[in-house]
Amino acid sequence: MQVSKVVIPVAGWGTRSLPATKNIPKEMLPVYKKPIIQYVVEEAINSGLSDVVFINNQNKKIIEDHFDHNLILESVLERTGKLELLREIREVAEMVNIISVRQKVQLGLGHAVLCAREVVKNDNFAVMVGDDLMFGAEPGIRQLIEVARTENMPVIGVMEVPQVKVSNYGIIDGEEYAPGLYRVKNLIEKPSVSKAPSRLAVVGRYLLTPEIFEHLDKVQPGVGGEIQLTDALQGLARNNRLLAVKIRGQRFDAGDWVDYLTANIYFALHDEDLHDDLRQRIHELLPC
Repeated sequence: MQVSKVVIPVAGWGTRSLPATKNIPKEMLPVYKKPIIQYVVEEAINSGLSDVVFINNQNKKIIEDHFDHNLILESVLERTGKLELLREIREVAEMVNIISVRQKVQLGLGHAVLCAREVVKNDNFAVMVGDDLMFGAEPGIRQLIEVARTENMPVIGVMEVPQVKVSNYGIIDGEEYAPGLYRVKNLIEKPSVSKAPSRLAVVGRYLLTPEIFEHLDKVQPGVGGEIQLTDALQGLARNNRLLAVKIRGQRFDAGDWVDYLTANIYFALHDEDLHDDLRQRIHELLPC
């Protein structure tokens, strides 16, 4: 199974992060020295994906601009001899091929994936949700790609969440057939704790085949007129055409304030120039 395209929906309004996202896209909020979306794109690149399809809206063009050249800034940096910074921002501009598709009305993740249909055509493709940050020895989406290539089937990423949080996620009912690999029998969107079949939550990484569009066409809009990707994935599961990978690594939900702030601390602590002073300041702030 070959895959080179990744669809990244970024058209949402980021209401969980208001008021910070009133005029700044959530995907452009910084985590340490980079905006959230750059980490997601870098994960895609490090997994061998070369074409990034942003599903965007008219108010968030700044996301695409981030991956373009800023010739005025580059000229200033070159003139003032700040060559390392110049190298860094040029690398961002040249790291990937950007394709932008307009989502004129935001009607859920399934609708965002449908918007990519004419770009994806008959190719296999990844989907990466822009507010799920994942870090580890092996990029999260690459773990799905490797399984999809071996099994020649669509794959979704899952992680185990605390029981009290299962009602915040789509939860899978699956059969483990190898360590960390599951045949998905069913998906339940935000079940109550008592009705959750497991604690394996669907997180923002998917490796899909074009057959997903046939199932999305059949999905009926739900609350708010939204078309849920989970409903289309259930169609694949009913046909025994869906696998799940338990993703290894660290995950931060950038739409959750605790996770967002923790991600900033996580990266800063890995910076040799900052970690000693940062540890000291955190120690000062913590109650005895």
